[in-house]
Amino acid sequence: MARVLHFPKPQIFGALGHCDGPDYLPGATWYQSGAINTADDYWAIHGTGDGLHWDLPTGTLADYGWISFDLLTDSLHSLCLRLTLSEGADGPTFALTFSVLDSAQARVRFDLREVGMNRWMLPREGAWLKPCTAGVRVDLSKVDRMRLEVMRKAEPPCTFCMTAPSASTDEPPALTEPLLPHGALLDALGQSTRLEWPDKTRSEQELITRVLEHKRRGPNAQFPANYSRYGGWKEVRLAATGFFRTARHQERWWLVDPEGYLFWSSGLDCVREHVNSAVGGLTAALTWLPPQDGPWAKVHMKYAQKYPQINYLGANLIRALGNEWQTDWAALTAGMLKDWGFNTVGNWSNWEMLRQHGLPYVRPLEFKPTRTANVFRDFPDVYDPAFALDAADYAQQLTVTAGDPLLLGYFLMNEPKWGFAQETPAEGMLFNTPDCHTRRALAAALREQYPTDAALATAWGLPVTLAQVAQGPWHLPFTPAAQADLQRFSTQMVARLFAMLTAACRAVDGQHLNLGARYYTIPPAWALAGMGSFDVFSINCYQPQVLRQAAAASAQMNCPVLIGEWHFGALDVGLPGSGIGRVRNQADRGRAFRAYVEDAATQPWCVGVHYFTLYDESPLGRFDGENWNIGFMDVCMRAYEPMVRAAQATHAQLYAVASGQTPPFNDVPEYLPPLFF
Repeated sequence: MARVLHFPKPQIFGALGHCDGPDYLPGATWYQSGAINTADDYWAIHGTGDGLHWDLPTGTLADYGWISFDLLTDSLHSLCLRLTLSEGADGPTFALTFSVLDSAQARVRFDLREVGMNRWMLPREGAWLKPCTAGVRVDLSKVDRMRLEVMRKAEPPCTFCMTAPSASTDEPPALTEPLLPHGALLDALGQSTRLEWPDKTRSEQELITRVLEHKRRGPNAQFPANYSRYGGWKEVRLAATGFFRTARHQERWWLVDPEGYLFWSSGLDCVREHVNSAVGGLTAALTWLPPQDGPWAKVHMKYAQKYPQINYLGANLIRALGNEWQTDWAALTAGMLKDWGFNTVGNWSNWEMLRQHGLPYVRPLEFKPTRTANVFRDFPDVYDPAFALDAADYAQQLTVTAGDPLLLGYFLMNEPKWGFAQETPAEGMLFNTPDCHTRRALAAALREQYPTDAALATAWGLPVTLAQVAQGPWHLPFTPAAQADLQRFSTQMVARLFAMLTAACRAVDGQHLNLGARYYTIPPAWALAGMGSFDVFSINCYQPQVLRQAAAASAQMNCPVLIGEWHFGALDVGLPGSGIGRVRNQADRGRAFRAYVEDAATQPWCVGVHYFTLYDESPLGRFDGENWNIGFMDVCMRAYEPMVRAAQATHAQLYAVASGQTPPFNDVPEYLPPLFF
């Protein structure tokens, strides 16, 4: 029989306080968080220090499987929160960070097995957005406290109500009909109904006129005059190979285009005809749900073949362009990119259509092994003999582009989820995978260093045997000596992963650049040491400027660095969230764009930056819940003119800046506190 534990009344900390509010949720309590201080350090993970605290009898949660409660915020922007479980005041702390969609009831349903840290991101459910694990693994038999802290970007005080949390032995029911106190959240064009801003599209005819004007202008657009046909710099030409390559020229790294011209890659990510709204459990939040047949059938999509989404950008293009909307979109978009000066179609784009218009592009590869299991998060069992077969299958993705000179290169993967953990893959493997080939390889490696169980136990300071390392459940905490050995083996795991994938790819396509794994930041030393097989080292970098520490990584790996993602958003247009990096308004977004790109171009180790993304995300949130103003255009194909002007100005002098002939733009805006959730 199911058992339910109702949490005691919480203690309030920080500036959080009770307040009055409508009786939306039965039994819910209203709270208001204090305003945030934007003068805080930019890169600090921004919590307000406001929240709720529950003391629990030690080990109480070990008898339960789930924690759940409902939330609703009446603000105009997404509410960000961090739930923590701790072993004492100073002990290990597990965290679950998430956002809540504005003006919609959300249900937090947290499976306590996730404290094992074997997943980074959990599935979004309705208005519960982007739940991600953080912190470290905890032992539920030792947990004696829980906290809920407010984390957000918008400066004004934030008001929300929530029901009392409960723990249950059985899975709590999903929320299928959320309360929407202000009605639908998305209008028929995919815009917010709750927010108003001067450039909001007011009618279908306004939309159609704008799209047709883009179509008229698109075919006439060209790269800046000093660009080669591939977007390279016509003033300096080296040896041509017919494909993109890397080279050092006059004390700095460059890419070189197929004709031999020096090339610096300025790209846009997600250049595709999709702005998807995740509508699972939220169809009542839509003003208009497109029919599932006829011309609208293509705008109904599913993420991971499971979660329903509606592509409102596609619907808007159908309104304006009819049955040829995808072909026309590709032509007009290629024209816009050239007019704005972008010379690269970045990751997750419709490169198949855009390359027909002469645009260089990168492409992501996706590793979906059918034979090899994962040992920790998305890290595969690389010592399994079947891994080589999966790697060979993976490389077959390159057959369709192996001879294409427009392909700049390929990414092996994107932001590996094992990289977000505070523990190494070898540590995570021991806790999460009782039996696998890589554990046995770890035991064999340790046996060479510690020939006996006694030697290993003495070195690690733990009651452990080599057989326990090789197989079986693991519950022991790691000493520093154990962590050092597991770190060294994790380097071998990373090296084997990337070396085998790289070798398989080069067997299929030996001409194009291996652009690496798009790590979410500069990897720790143990991971970086295993990445020697890349032609270009790619990271994502959501800071005001590119990380200077990348210079050392470039020198260590003897290859240049490419930034695969970055952006700046604001809260002055119709999105509930701003993005990771944030500035005050659209004008400042343009200044931030110029400052970032031109600063990057001055760094002799950097060969390009790719902005994320072409379009804003949906106010209802994409598959994981991101709902950010990060685009060059909105869902109604209106371009943000400060961004367009900034891109044109920067790209007109890009090569002069990269070659040291012209100083970079330095009129930087005020950078506001970032938040990843």
